[in-house]
Amino acid sequence: MSEHQDDVVLYAVEDGIATITLNRPEYRNAQNLAMIYGIDGALKRAVLDDAVRVVVITGAGSVFSAGHDIGSPGRDVHVQYDSRAALWPEYTRAEAAEERYAREIEIYLEMCRRWRAASKPTIAMVNGPCIAGGLMIAWSCDLITASTSAYFADPVVQMGVPGVELFAHPWELGTRLAKEMLFTRGQVSAERAAAAGMVALVAEPDRLVEETRALAQRVARNDRFALALAKVAVNRAQDAMGYHVGIDSVFGLHQLAHSHNAEVAGHGNRGVGVDAIRASLQAESAAAAGNVDEGKE
Repeated sequence: MSEHQDDVVLYAVEDGIATITLNRPEYRNAQNLAMIYGIDGALKRAVLDDAVRVVVITGAGSVFSAGHDIGSPGRDVHVQYDSRAALWPEYTRAEAAEERYAREIEIYLEMCRRWRAASKPTIAMVNGPCIAGGLMIAWSCDLITASTSAYFADPVVQMGVPGVELFAHPWELGTRLAKEMLFTRGQVSAERAAAAGMVALVAEPDRLVEETRALAQRVARNDRFALALAKVAVNRAQDAMGYHVGIDSVFGLHQLAHSHNAEVAGHGNRGVGVDAIRASLQAESAAAAGNVDEGKE
């Protein structure tokens, strides 16, 4: 089953705020390629629209994103889209480690860097669980707001890889909490993420949209060019402190892990799928039972 980008990613503008909505609620907003390229297209549309001052990204339903799609009928991992983020050969014409590297550097690592570099301020409005690949969308944004029902998790060590492709964990959470998240496959609450400095505000579910829009409007009152330069300034400072190089180095470890898994287990992710991860997470957190899914290529 193929899905259209305009169906799985919704776009609307009101009062200078563009809202990009991940729209696969029946699959807990797991990200297939149609969604990833849909986000990219919507963000470009917002950047080019002079009426838009701030961009908000959120999820339809009760989940922000369960991560990368590994099991829905709309999984399109072997579909070739026109390259937008990385200058590598078409991954559908490659094989083994080259295929995986070319695909993941385009649709994951460099796509997130592309979003991080968008000239307009972006806010991830995390309305529910934000898991694995969901972190990559949120971490590509400038600010994060979260519902009290939201949590953040990266359980992919269970799949034999060291973390998601955009390995920003130490920058976003600090080294100790990053290790705790990865080692235990645990969930970081919105409140704890705010205490770590990752989340700008936490609101009750029925107040999240209103409070996020108020924040966006405060940002939008600034001069557009000055905001863009401030964003570049902070990003460059972060890169000078090792962010860019650190993420590159761990992406290499990520690819090594995939190759190792394929060699010893016949699958880049050790064959661990959605059901196993869901069962594991639910067993570890009875409070979150029924609220966990995972999509990770």
